Amino acid sequence: MYIKQLSVFIENRSGRLNQVAQELKDNNINIISISLADTSDYGLLRLILSDADKAVSILKENGFSATITKVIAVRLTQEVGQLSELLAVLSAAQVDIEYMYSLKSGETEASIVIKASDPAKAVEAIQNSPFELLCL
Repeated sequence: MYIKQLSVFIENRSGRLNQVAQELKDNNINIISISLADTSDYGLLRLILSDADKAVSILKENGFSATITKVIAVRLTQEVGQLSELLAVLSAAQVDIEYMYSLKSGETEASIVIKASDPAKAVEAIQNSPFELLCL
């Protein structure tokens, strides 16, 4: 029900993002989803990977600050209002969204990654709704 997300702090300088991607490639770790936010000094890279535990070790060995966080992923159909309905379910359960980003998208469905203020309450609310949690 929970998914391991790797968060990596990287300096805002040329080539650092490529170094992360190269380390993952060299160690046969697939990137399933990626999100990058930045400030003037650093970037925060969030990744869903084929092997987050292996990735955190490798990146730390190579001088990166990396941590694993529990997030959830939810499948949505490609219909108007699906996100609004999901957010209503979480709001009714008094669960705040810290952040979210796309996991995958297709013609008939999409999936999103959610970092919730209370992951257990979020999981319970989603399990008691028409929405489906994803396990990777």
